[in-house]
Amino acid sequence: MELNGVADLPEIRPGDDIAALVADRAALEPGDVLTVASTIVSKAEGRTADLEDYPVSGRAQEIADRIEEVADEEKDPRFAQAILEESAELLIDAPFLLAETRFGHICPNAGIDRSNVPGHDLLLLPKRPDESAERIRSGLAERGIEDVAVIVTDTCGRPFRHGQTGVAIGWAGMPASRDWRGELDRDGHELGVTVQSVVDELAAAANLVTGEGAGGTPAVVVRDWEFGNHEGSNELFRSVEDDLVRQALREWRFDEQ
Repeated sequence: MELNGVADLPEIRPGDDIAALVADRAALEPGDVLTVASTIVSKAEGRTADLEDYPVSGRAQEIADRIEEVADEEKDPRFAQAILEESAELLIDAPFLLAETRFGHICPNAGIDRSNVPGHDLLLLPKRPDESAERIRSGLAERGIEDVAVIVTDTCGRPFRHGQTGVAIGWAGMPASRDWRGELDRDGHELGVTVQSVVDELAAAANLVTGEGAGGTPAVVVRDWEFGNHEGSNELFRSVEDDLVRQALREWRFDEQ
């Protein structure tokens, strides 16, 4: 498997055609997977905002006051309001904000970024990342570049571990997971639970190439990777009914003592 960054992409602005920009700079081939950082997808889709766009509700002020109390960290209530408006559910409100986005991804601050946003305060995640991935894929097909899967990526921390890794928040042209259940291991035992989240694994691999900060490369071409002869699934985000951690968080409250 090879991973190569797409070099010399310009600063992305609202209305920019990511498919065209990538196609002009990368010789894509059938079977490739193109990973695209959510930051440039959001910028192309005009998902920037300013703190003054968010009149503060009582709930947002309450959240900001509590975080300042328990974490000794000043929280702008307008930022708390932006998180509330981008969230389907707030799972933790202190000492930080953990939210479910409206498309099902669970992450701190509803994935809102406050860095690398020229001329604005906030960069919001794409509204519907699967549709974003499909638009890029269709744009490549319109230029004669067929059979290329697209993954929209973000970076996210993980429970029980330090550091962030790349994850998929949207994808098109491939299943999210490959299902090994029913296949045999080396000893002939049937696998009963193994479902491999390939879009997350490809996103994490691509993040090694994209990097972080000012020198980042927001698009990566993955080549010579094959899904294989497995059943596929597009289930990535757990439903509430089978997510025991989310159920527990609904009953949990931070105790600063």
